[in-house]
Amino acid sequence: MDALPPKVTVLDEAPNLGKLYAKAAVTAFGRGGALPEDHLARTGVPVDPAHLAAYTRVCRLPLNDTLPATYPHMLTFPLQMALMSDRLFPLALPGLVHVRNQIDVLRAISSAEPLDLEVWAENFARHRSGATVDLCATVSTGGAEVWRSRSTYLARGAKAPEGAPEARIDVPVGDLERVSATWRIPDDAGRRYAKVSGDVNPIHLSGLTAKAFGFKRAIAHGMWVKARVVGALAGRLPDELSLDVSFRKPLFLPSSVTLSTAEAGGGWDFAVRNANSGTEHVVGTVRPL
Repeated sequence: MDALPPKVTVLDEAPNLGKLYAKAAVTAFGRGGALPEDHLARTGVPVDPAHLAAYTRVCRLPLNDTLPATYPHMLTFPLQMALMSDRLFPLALPGLVHVRNQIDVLRAISSAEPLDLEVWAENFARHRSGATVDLCATVSTGGAEVWRSRSTYLARGAKAPEGAPEARIDVPVGDLERVSATWRIPDDAGRRYAKVSGDVNPIHLSGLTAKAFGFKRAIAHGMWVKARVVGALAGRLPDELSLDVSFRKPLFLPSSVTLSTAEAGGGWDFAVRNANSGTEHVVGTVRPL
């Protein structure tokens, strides 16, 4: 017998991320079981020009009529959060660490196009430190997929189901010795990105709230760092691309970091490292599709 298609629940508006974080905190204990099979969706979502402009300012991206490769994540992330904060999700949201993000842009997306969004969870996998899960997203317009992503989250100390595959969180890059830019990241970078993204995870907002979760200082959002790299490579990227990054060590705020790049495979390899210690924060690749 063929498997039934997943149930797709269509939401009228984007979930409130602040409320979802609060919900996740009070339902963190006693979770377990399998990943939910249901999908969440929104249809005909317009891009708010003011929000797009604010996003490009915070991430140092060019503002034009084409969406940056990372921008659709702003629209799909609240739906993914709604899945992860639900009591049926087997892993507690507090403490989940974003360790990898893959984005495919199948064609340039105009900021004037209404977008259909859909998200789901899959690939419960084993990791030496616990278990990982993938939160997947797709964006379509006019019935055709134009963008998709896969965000891998690690739950330290969690246990994947029997027979689960091994997690794949590393993104191999080539030799990256040439520094192409140095960035001074201010201590309010997390708060500024949280304001535009709605991602108000306490680990990003202040040293005080970050220490409650075991971090010595607030840390930068990984997706903000990824967007900064896209901004640095603006004008040198194809319209159709695959953008794959591994989030390695936390980028504590404030910090000075270097961006190293090298042409590879018709695209780029890159690394963002601490300017003093050389600690790798984000490494990744850009390849044409």
